[in-house]
Amino acid sequence: MSLVLAANGVHRILALGDSYTVGEGIAPAEAWPARLVSALREEGLEFELEVLAKTGWSSGELAEAVSGHAFTPPYALVTLGIGVNDQYRGLPLAEYEAHFTALLRRAIALAGNRPERVLVLSIPDWGVTPFARESGRDPARIAAEIDAFNEVARKAAAAQGARFVELTAISRRLGASALAPDRLHPSAEQHRVWLEQAILPAARQALALPPPPHSPP
Repeated sequence: MSLVLAANGVHRILALGDSYTVGEGIAPAEAWPARLVSALREEGLEFELEVLAKTGWSSGELAEAVSGHAFTPPYALVTLGIGVNDQYRGLPLAEYEAHFTALLRRAIALAGNRPERVLVLSIPDWGVTPFARESGRDPARIAAEIDAFNEVARKAAAAQGARFVELTAISRRLGASALAPDRLHPSAEQHRVWLEQAILPAARQALALPPPPHSPP
């Protein structure tokens, strides 16, 4: 199937989320959404990026923003990564499930009702950061709660036919070695690893792109 084109003849990507989509603490060009567009452009594909994300947003706040935003669908690819602030604030898992399920349905609609063009990004584990320890939070509890939130998102993605992209394991593997100066948010290097090891391969599959020129046959 061909890619969805905007009126100006380019492919369009919509990124929905929170600080992990914004790239809090690093330059916008170093965050994975901008890197994704750059990587696809290097292959001669023209993409535009639209981001609706804000540091601190919970799933409910993102849902409110989505309801009030003027989108221009369909998008060739939509990414959805939300939930860390629900966990951080101790919001109910059932509330997150309701918000996330509605957000995912909206993301699929924005992708032209093609769920395979929606990437659901798992929540990175901020419990591995110095900020978590310094703020007196229990890393084991954070990890367990994030796993529970991710399982909700994973099941919703599977039920609706979207693609689930695993970032949590990468964040745990890198730990405190790849953080922004605030000692909480991921560094530019971690965003690069997310892109190269998880997001870009999933995006290529979602977009049904041929292997990149440097890949083995």
